[in-house]
Amino acid sequence: MKIVRTDMELELPMVDQVLREQGHELVLLPETVSEETLCNEIETCDILLMCYTTISAKVINGTRQLKAIIKYGVGIDAIDIAAANKKGIVVVNIPEYAEETVAEGAFAMLLALVKKMPTIQNTMKKFSWAWPTQQWMSQDIAGKTLGIIGCGRIGSSMAKMAGLGFRAKVIGYDPYKSEEHLSKNGIVKIESLHSLLEQSDFISLHAVLNDETKHIIGKEELAVLKKSAIIVNSARGALIDEVALVESLINGQIAGAGLDVYSKEPLNQESHPLKELYELDNVILFPHLTFYTQEAMARLERETLERCAEVVENRPVYIKSKDPRLQNQKHLKTILEV
Repeated sequence: MKIVRTDMELELPMVDQVLREQGHELVLLPETVSEETLCNEIETCDILLMCYTTISAKVINGTRQLKAIIKYGVGIDAIDIAAANKKGIVVVNIPEYAEETVAEGAFAMLLALVKKMPTIQNTMKKFSWAWPTQQWMSQDIAGKTLGIIGCGRIGSSMAKMAGLGFRAKVIGYDPYKSEEHLSKNGIVKIESLHSLLEQSDFISLHAVLNDETKHIIGKEELAVLKKSAIIVNSARGALIDEVALVESLINGQIAGAGLDVYSKEPLNQESHPLKELYELDNVILFPHLTFYTQEAMARLERETLERCAEVVENRPVYIKSKDPRLQNQKHLKTILEV
């Protein structure tokens, strides 16, 4: 089969090696591939592997024999799923490979900011030492309140780290999860987003991105937060109105932010809307790498190959995701997780 993999910058050595050893024609394309080039390459493609590249209706409609689009990752916002399904093309992602991994990354950013580690580290590099004066006084996580927006698997893992591990009070906002579900994960359900924001010392975002959640944290919501609040986002950049966030950080309206995801990636220090954040010591800018560990990548590669094998062998494709956009593909050849 002809298999195209976009976003070749994200290395998948095991996937590439195994597919080639199996005799498939593997075409690797960069994240910057043009729509025209992508259309040309996948016209005669059987399987499309992608991560970040936009897979538009135009791209999909130009295919002649494409059987599956496999997102080697979680988010499926870049794929026109309706167009794919209309042509009988199944779309599948790898939703579980980095749940605890991403939560660990989010918690690491939170812990570093709470303890003022970036600021103190920069001072050590410049002046070799820092004496215990008020400007370096940090906080404990124990006894504080962590507010989680989006209480799925990653949010629940974050809750356990903060609650069981550091004795924080954990509250959560998620209209689609029951009080019982949240309670099992050590989270107190809060019905109002503004109420959660008012109560929280720290905020961690773990919601999916859709029309409801885009800019769920905007200027109005940022104004509700305590001046000492720290916000962490390892989910999707557009969950936050980033222009409003930059303004609130520069004005000292909130105490800090840890960001691993951005509406526009990659960042740069010349023209990006978030370029001013590079100058702030109370901000951690992580290059969308909280998922990137040895263990998580091994899981990702293994499951990607499993999905490829199902397509190659003409078996039903295993859909693990609970996302309704993928669950609603029941008219196609899929197996849905029970």
